[in-house]
Amino acid sequence: MKKITLQFLFFCCLSVSAYGQWQQSAGTAGLNMQSLLTNGIYNFAGGQTGAYLSIDSAANYSLSNTGNDNVGPTRGFTKDNNYIYTCTSQGAFRSSDNGATWVSKSVGLTNLLGGGILNAGTRLFYVGPTGVFMSTNQGDNWSAAGLSTTDVRCITAINDTLFVGTNGAGIYKSIDWGANWIPINNGLGGSTNFRAIESKGNILFAGGQIGTGVYRSTDFGANWTLLGGGLASGSYRGFASNSQLIVAGSFGAGVFYSTDNGNNWTAINTGLTDLTIFDLELNDNYIIAATNAQGVFRFALLI
Repeated sequence: MKKITLQFLFFCCLSVSAYGQWQQSAGTAGLNMQSLLTNGIYNFAGGQTGAYLSIDSAANYSLSNTGNDNVGPTRGFTKDNNYIYTCTSQGAFRSSDNGATWVSKSVGLTNLLGGGILNAGTRLFYVGPTGVFMSTNQGDNWSAAGLSTTDVRCITAINDTLFVGTNGAGIYKSIDWGANWIPINNGLGGSTNFRAIESKGNILFAGGQIGTGVYRSTDFGANWTLLGGGLASGSYRGFASNSQLIVAGSFGAGVFYSTDNGNNWTAINTGLTDLTIFDLELNDNYIIAATNAQGVFRFALLI
């Protein structure tokens, strides 16, 4: 019943202009933001000036760069039951207190520049210009996990299968935690650059380069289809999803949502003063967007 109510209310919000608008989060105006994470009441945002934290559903953010090691430009977040992790231009950082303090955790990384970070069960994965790295001890140590000559920009997983998007080499998957990687580019045409990849159940969505758009796979990456249905052509940098919807953020065309797994899309950009989206997140009440130059915005799901 809760899922049905959420979906119903979501449509109500979209149909009532008073609620169908983006609101800019205080404390982020004029900032570059590239990554988002929700952990209960804690909402994290990261960009060129470091990591930020909100405890009021993304209404207000404050800088979260204190502790033994100051967090630099932040490009991704993930979490497990004990820690929040972030990947930055200065390597991996870990927090045990929801961002009050951060500690550097980069032992074994051959290039500190992070493109993405993922918690997959008992393993952490960190991707960047020198491929994929894995940690089995919550980031204390990292070891190479393949694609060492490939610039990897994003990572997701379906169960124990990993999927990565690269800069110039398309999409790969691994069924053995990075011991071996297989290119899965059927249907991608000439699109080789991917900055965002999302798993929604067993469906994959990947954001292609300028002139392409969003690709979808329903067979674990064996085949990809370029989506239309109201979705603007262009580069896509961020996704968020739950059981009811998938949300996509574009480089210059704003935010689009779909309630039918990507068959049809609707733009929701009223109030959004920066249409270049680098990441998206969903919590119980809001869609949250990280923008290139105007910080964080939120869009109400519930009245």
